[in-house]
Amino acid sequence: MANTKSAKKAVRQTVRRTAVNKARRSRMRSSVRKVEEAIASGDKAAAQAALKEAEPIMVRTAQKGVTHRKTASRKVSRLAKRIGAMGTP
Repeated sequence: MANTKSAKKAVRQTVRRTAVNKARRSRMRSSVRKVEEAIASGDKAAAQAALKEAEPIMVRTAQKGVTHRKTASRKVSRLAKRIGAMGTP
């Protein structure tokens, strides 16, 4: 257990930061899931709308350091590619 004042503060900060990061990661995963569900349903317009909402969430998650920026970029790129491969709406 932490014995110094600074160590106790560090523990409090870690707990708070972990909760925030967990919420951000969950929000990102939910938005990606919505895009994937729209792609699976075959509705190109819904998939494009879902990606339009998901992309800023994914980028923001990367900017905050929860995920790596290249990971976010790769995920956005792959989702966009999958939507582009779908037939016309």
